[in-house]
Amino acid sequence: MFWKKKKTDDSNLTKKEKFKKEAKSIFWIIFLVLGFRSVFFEPFKIPSGSMIPTLLIGDFILVNKFAYGFKVPFSDWFTDPTYITGPGKPERGDVIVFKYPKDPDLNYIKRVVGLPGDTIQVVDKMLYINDEIVEMVDFDGQKIMDDMDEKYKRFNFKFYKTKTGEHNHITQIHVDNVFTANFPKITVPQGKYFAMGDNRDFSADSRSWGFVPFENIKGRALLVWFSLSLPFSAEETFMFRPWRIGTMIDDAPGLN
Repeated sequence: MFWKKKKTDDSNLTKKEKFKKEAKSIFWIIFLVLGFRSVFFEPFKIPSGSMIPTLLIGDFILVNKFAYGFKVPFSDWFTDPTYITGPGKPERGDVIVFKYPKDPDLNYIKRVVGLPGDTIQVVDKMLYINDEIVEMVDFDGQKIMDDMDEKYKRFNFKFYKTKTGEHNHITQIHVDNVFTANFPKITVPQGKYFAMGDNRDFSADSRSWGFVPFENIKGRALLVWFSLSLPFSAEETFMFRPWRIGTMIDDAPGLN
């Protein structure tokens, strides 16, 4: 004997029942999407030039939210995150997205330079970590300048290959800016990190507002999945950069 599967007949449902059914479906879809963003991956858009040339204005990036451990979904929305596994610790050179310590409603992205217990100092635009200079090698940045937003092209930049931790990347320096040439030696407290932008002279970072608490870190930048800059002023231009799509952050964009 064969049994026929009973079909759900929505025609017998009242409008109120149909609305409840559809609302329930929409709720679970939204819940699952937000839960996925909270625990696994979340997209962000780069609004400023502080991480040029690693990240350009208009880059859309994907952030690995479980890079330092699995969080309880939504646990970091209103308080410090609760971890199911770990947590692991950021490594020197990681590009991280974090809640801005002075306004947690804002998201910032910078490179981890100083780990807990490190001493950090800048002398004549050269970075010292634990009293050792971070070596920088001259790099031809013409290709970087070609991709750069118009408002930065008028500045006198020098580009350098550098290695922060195990991460190779490009740092750019505004030669004519003497105001950010030095930063006094400071020790990074336990549980906190010192973060800087790769566009050293156009980055509001730990040199100006302090350290990044571990609990503020949302995840590690993974890749660029789209890149589009729209003009919002007379000095800006439309820039679509399809060649950046799929670029891994650890592949040191700008070096190739």
